[in-house]
Amino acid sequence: MTTSFRKLPPIGASLRDTAEIVNNCVDGKMNVTGEVTLTNSATSTVVTDIRVGAESLIVFMPITADAATELAAGGMYVSSQGKQTYTITHANDTTTRTFRVGIFA
Repeated sequence: MTTSFRKLPPIGASLRDTAEIVNNCVDGKMNVTGEVTLTNSATSTVVTDIRVGAESLIVFMPITADAATELAAGGMYVSSQGKQTYTITHANDTTTRTFRVGIFA
């Protein structure tokens, strides 16, 4: 996973660094987004992401026409999730279905 968001050290962060990161969060620049493409010719896709936990809210936004069709069909859902992983159950299709994903702990 690559990100352009800085993290603070557990101890010893300067007040300036802390203010910069908090202000970025207030401006909506949080490290909560990603992208996933559903596995073709399969009924599920397993995603690994260090930000995911058992209680996380995972939200999908289609960014391809086939992804919009998949979501509108109503059969796609997160069938399991745990520490750093989740599984999406979906239709068995050969089209490319790519989504932006929001992960909220």
